[in-house]
Formats: sequence, C-alpha cells, structure tokens
Amino acid sequence: MGVWGSPWVGSFGPALFLLVLWSIFWKGLALWHSGRRGQPWWFVILLVVNTVGILEIAYLFLIAKLKLSELFSKKA
Repeated sequence: MGVWGSPWVGSFGPALFLLVLWSIFWKGLALWHSGRRGQPWWFVILLVVNTVGILEIAYLFLIAKLKLSELFSKKA
C-alpha cells in the first residue's frame, strides 16, 4: 500500500507532488503580476480557477504580454 493506505497515492505521489509545485509556481507568479498591474478581476479568476498552470501561463504571456525575461522583474 502507498502513503495514506491507497496504492494510487503511492504510485502517483511523486508526479502529483511535482504537479502541485508546478501549479503553485505559475499561480503565484500570475497572481503577483495581476495584483501589481491593478487587475482585480484577473486576480480573483486566477485565484479561484485551478487549471494546473494553463490559465496562469496564458494570462502572463497573452494578456499581460510579458516576455520570459520580464517574469521576475520588479517592474509592473
């Protein structure tokens, strides 16, 4: 048996952990940028909807039109 008595969690545990880390990273980055840009609707949508990073990546690159080099800059 796996970690909490479930064979499913034991066999997919590492992949699930990486998926959670991936999602938290992109969600945090998108929330930070939407908050700094003064976009409360995007902030709420990104906070509530869980798309495993897909919506967050779309927001950052398609809506906010950020470049990869701008993701971690302090400029809004």
